[in-house]
Parts: sequence; C-alpha cells; structure tokens
Amino acid sequence: MKWHRIKALLIRYMYLNKRSLPRLMDIFYWPVLDLLLWGFLSFYLEKLNMGNLNVVTLLLGAIIFWDLLSQSQRAVAVSFLEEVWEKNLLNLFVAPLRISEFLVSTILIGFFRVILVGLVMGSLGLLFYHFNIIGQFGFYLIIFLLNLLIFGWSLGLLIIGFILRFGTSAQIIAFGFMVLIQPFSAVFYPVSALPESLRYIAYILPSTYVFEGMRAVIASSAFPWSQLGLALLTNAIYLVLTCWFFYRMFARIKEKGTIMRLND
Repeated sequence: MKWHRIKALLIRYMYLNKRSLPRLMDIFYWPVLDLLLWGFLSFYLEKLNMGNLNVVTLLLGAIIFWDLLSQSQRAVAVSFLEEVWEKNLLNLFVAPLRISEFLVSTILIGFFRVILVGLVMGSLGLLFYHFNIIGQFGFYLIIFLLNLLIFGWSLGLLIIGFILRFGTSAQIIAFGFMVLIQPFSAVFYPVSALPESLRYIAYILPSTYVFEGMRAVIASSAFPWSQLGLALLTNAIYLVLTCWFFYRMFARIKEKGTIMRLND
C-alpha cells in the first residue's frame, strides 16, 4: 500500500466536492436542515412540560449522531458511485492502484466529511439551542463517533459489493439503505418501544447500542460499558464480513470481465 496513491485519490475527491454544488449541499445543507427542523420541534415539545425529560438533548443528540452515521456510509458508497458515473472506474484499476488503497482513500474522505459535518452541526446546535454536544458527552463522544464511523464504513462496503454484483441498478440503495435500518436502530426511542419480534433485529445492529448508550449518558451521566462492548463486537463482525463480501464481489467481476458493464 502506497501513501502517494491514496493521497492522489484524496485530492481528486476534494476537488470534486469543491466544484460541485450538489455535493456541498449533501455535506452542509441537508444536515443543517435536519438540525433546524428537529431542533425547533424539540423546543416545542420541551414547552409542553413533559416532566424531567430533556427533549432537546435527546432529539438533537440523536439527529446529530444519525447524520454522522449517514455521512460515513454515503462517503464510502458515493465515492465509488462517482467513479462509475464519470466512467472512470476502469481507468482507476488499470493504474497501479490497489483496491486497499482505493478503500483507504474513501474511508479517509468519509472521516473528513464526518468531522466537518460534526463541527457544523455542533456549532449550530450550540448557537441556536444551547446544546453543547462536547460538554454533554465529553470523552464518550469519541467512543460513540468511532463506533458510528466503523458501522458507516461497513455499510458503505456492503453497498459497493451489491453494486459490483448487480450493476448500477442497485445504486439506489446507496441513498435509501439507511432509511431501512433507521426504525431498528432506536434513534429516537428506546429498543423497548419496538414490538418484541423486532427487537432481535435491533440488537444485531451496532448503531442500536450507540443510541441506547447515548440516552443512558443523558439520563444518568454514567457510561454503559456493556453497550460499548456489544457495539464494538458487532462492528468487528460486520467489518470483517463486509470486507470479505466486497473483495469477493470485486474478484467475481474481474473473473467474469464484467467491470466494463459498470463503465457503460
């Protein structure tokens, strides 16, 4: 693995983002719109005098963490799709570029996007709603973000694997897959709110343990280490499985010579 090849891809993706209004909107406009919408809603709910429940903290923390997870997933999947859309995929892999270098570059782009979006949303949350995400979660914030990043990368690899297997007809899942898992991730409500038959799905998702842990910190300021352990365990399993799936699908299209189908 050579750093100069990874750096070249990073520079390419940065220039693409810099010169594209839709890409900049994906980084700034939609996360900010989510923050404003849910922020004003949480302010309204807080005025309803719902006891000691801190609605603003719960909802804003949930929407910020969810947007960071979504950004992590889309950064990996959409970076691959951009090469497909621009018919550049074949050019990349006839160059002396390893697949691991390509993956590292997309993961780093995802990391930079998450940090950027986190700074923007955290600043606006503090400015408009007096919600200090760093003060609220402290060191635990790093643990939560790390788990969300890893799960987002795993989902991105899974989606790329599907696109390699089924072609560009599967690209819609790069934008809609997160909607499928959101109800089971316990983003805005605890797992106990789900029907018992659906809780089994929730407990196999690392994101569930992150959001459950977030609410535990808000409620008691005590970090649930059991939730952290389960999040790390499920993340490790997903990362290994999705890496295997991605490499298997990439080897398959090389063997069958169908990579040109993605370039058409």
